[in-house]
Amino acid sequence: MQGVMEIRWHGRGGQGTATAARMTAGLASGQGKYFHAFQTFLDDAPPRYGEPVVAFTRVSDKPIREHSEADRPDIVALLDASLLATADVTKGVPSDAIVLVNSDLSPAELRKRYGFKERRLYCVAATAIARETADSEIPNTPMIGALSRITGLFPIENVVEFVREDFGKKFPLEVVECNVNAITRSFEEVRGE
Repeated sequence: MQGVMEIRWHGRGGQGTATAARMTAGLASGQGKYFHAFQTFLDDAPPRYGEPVVAFTRVSDKPIREHSEADRPDIVALLDASLLATADVTKGVPSDAIVLVNSDLSPAELRKRYGFKERRLYCVAATAIARETADSEIPNTPMIGALSRITGLFPIENVVEFVREDFGKKFPLEVVECNVNAITRSFEEVRGE
């Protein structure tokens, strides 16, 4: 990795958007990298369930001096594909950036539907994976698995180890393993073009 990798997360309240940003920072910390993760609030109040949410993660091999929002992120991760129709989620995103979308559609179908002409586009059915592996509607952990695959930023074995250790402090073993299964499945199933 050269410089700072910036990730901008878009989702809705209740989808674990800020948790995904913090989890990515935790993974960076576990690999001896520098990190910065935060969420922005509209109206200075945490979002209600279903309202749009934006969070940010920066990862670097060197100390990070920037503490503002990521205006030109290297990666945009959308935990809710419906935001493509209601928000400018690619604002400021360079043409060579990665866009990762939680969607059952293929990248070609998303390109056609939303007019994407540039950017590397990846899709993973994160909500369906969460539902099938963890009996949950929260797509954040599957998105981390897909992010691991498409960026190579975190080896999947490190992600699994982190989840077992971090989630193991808060959740029963069954919940931890369901999340591990969601992450490894999304790692295998993410599609891109």
